[in-house]
Amino acid sequence: MASVTLEVEVPSKFPADRVFKVFSDFDNIAPKVNPQVFKSIETVEGNGDVGTIKIFTFGDAVPFTSGKYKVDALDVSNHSYSYSFIEGDNLFGILDSINHHVKVVPSSDGGSVFKQTVVYNCKGDEKPSEEILKKEKELYENTYKAIEAYAVAHPETY
Repeated sequence: MASVTLEVEVPSKFPADRVFKVFSDFDNIAPKVNPQVFKSIETVEGNGDVGTIKIFTFGDAVPFTSGKYKVDALDVSNHSYSYSFIEGDNLFGILDSINHHVKVVPSSDGGSVFKQTVVYNCKGDEKPSEEILKKEKELYENTYKAIEAYAVAHPETY
């Protein structure tokens, strides 16, 4: 089975624990800061731990409408989180799943680096186009930056 890997790295002036805390509230923040991409995110099973199932409803800025996602791993002490999209038209009809591995790594200046590895697991030989991958990478980077800006504007919460 073929796969394609996309690497996203966004530096932050904030420490890793704060960045991870903000990212952990993605379900609430993303629809507020990027509603044209994330209309809603609903937990349909579980409490956020491993095995939790969520339904993403996407907005008009992306060429798909929904995706079902499962939490694969969560390690708060190491600021890492893994999840997979396992159903939905965000799999473009050519993917079995999309695995996301997020890790927030402390940097020497007291800040951190948000790292996201995205693995597109293809059903057959057909892979997402370079154009789709470029748009996805920009989407991940821009969403991260918008979430960080939201946290800066709400210091009492984050």
